[in-house]
Amino acid sequence: MLVIWFPAQPTRSRTRAGSHRHRALLSMSEPLLEGRAEVKAERVRLSRVGRLLFSARMNNGIALVGLCWLLAQAEMGLAAEKVFDLTTARPNEAPPGFRSALSGTGQPGEWKVILDDVPLTFAPMTPEAPQTRKIPVIAQLSQDRTDERFPLLVYDEEVFGDFKLTVRFKTVGGAVEQMAGVAFRLQDERNYYVVRASTLGRTFRFYRVHQGVRDNPIGPEIAIPSGVWHELSVECQGNRIRLRLDGEQPIPEITDPTFANGKIALWTKSDSVSYFTDLRIEYTPREPLAKALVRDALEKYPRLLGLRIVSTTSRRPELHVVASSDAGEEGQPGNAYEKQCIEQNIILFGKSDRKAIVTMPLHDRNGDPIAAVRCELESFFGQTEQNAVARAVPIRKRMEPRVTSLKELTE
Repeated sequence: MLVIWFPAQPTRSRTRAGSHRHRALLSMSEPLLEGRAEVKAERVRLSRVGRLLFSARMNNGIALVGLCWLLAQAEMGLAAEKVFDLTTARPNEAPPGFRSALSGTGQPGEWKVILDDVPLTFAPMTPEAPQTRKIPVIAQLSQDRTDERFPLLVYDEEVFGDFKLTVRFKTVGGAVEQMAGVAFRLQDERNYYVVRASTLGRTFRFYRVHQGVRDNPIGPEIAIPSGVWHELSVECQGNRIRLRLDGEQPIPEITDPTFANGKIALWTKSDSVSYFTDLRIEYTPREPLAKALVRDALEKYPRLLGLRIVSTTSRRPELHVVASSDAGEEGQPGNAYEKQCIEQNIILFGKSDRKAIVTMPLHDRNGDPIAAVRCELESFFGQTEQNAVARAVPIRKRMEPRVTSLKELTE
């Protein structure tokens, strides 16, 4: 099919200011995907308790417990889970899917997967039997004593909005500091929340880092024994933050609207040598804005023959389809016309026997073109370029007030 393309109008398009849920189907027993971030399972939130609830053999007591559990999960709105399994990670390397970063000054951290001794779950059968077992843990081993030095190990594969994170940590060494914690809703190395425990300082603290400036920490004095495993829990729902240490809630619920979503990272300070293991995250999967824009447009304009948004992402800098009415197109490279549309900030028009195709630049809140919107319209006898563009522009006009940045559009 021959499609002829040419600029719709020589004038630049106007600047506008502005601004599924899925369930993972992997079971606990399925093999890991090689090369991923050692995510053991991203499974349906219906756990053993939930399955018991639907069992014909259950008694009323189990049913009540199961019902309460399911209602609690429904209230939180969490629909997926990532469990980070280190058993397949390469020793003496950072786990795949994570990257080392540094907040503050000093040398970067040295993050590695190593083996550590932990007590047996059950007592050994004989005195001669081993008293411990070895498990893989994530360790920060660098001992740079720079004071305002905060090594981070950032999980780069997902951005989390509402979530519940749990991790076990152990402070092992450090002459200046012995700290371990989690940075969350991380935008970059200068913007995030953090909760951390200090063995030497005997404190459990939360604070915000905004534009590189740290707020005054809040939290109580509390003993954090070194060489002992502790469990840290972080739960974010909207602008509410709940923090727990070893099952207790030493800090009252926090409300802060600064960061609505972001990445998560393991955190230490100065020369702290700290270990982490059993990291898992229950979360509500986020739909990229681009997909929501396509879905909403198709609902508003059901006679559209096709619609797609083409742009770049932080993980894939080349132009490609980020959202489409045809899911099979997503991830495919963008074409030369879409590239021209963005680079020159112009509307392009093409036609065939049955379709009129209009490709328009999509702008961020600063008026910069960050993506191309391609609309396929039903053609008719006497179809003109001006008419097709007039039909397509309201679609973009409806989208642009919701687009603030490329990151917000695609992540």
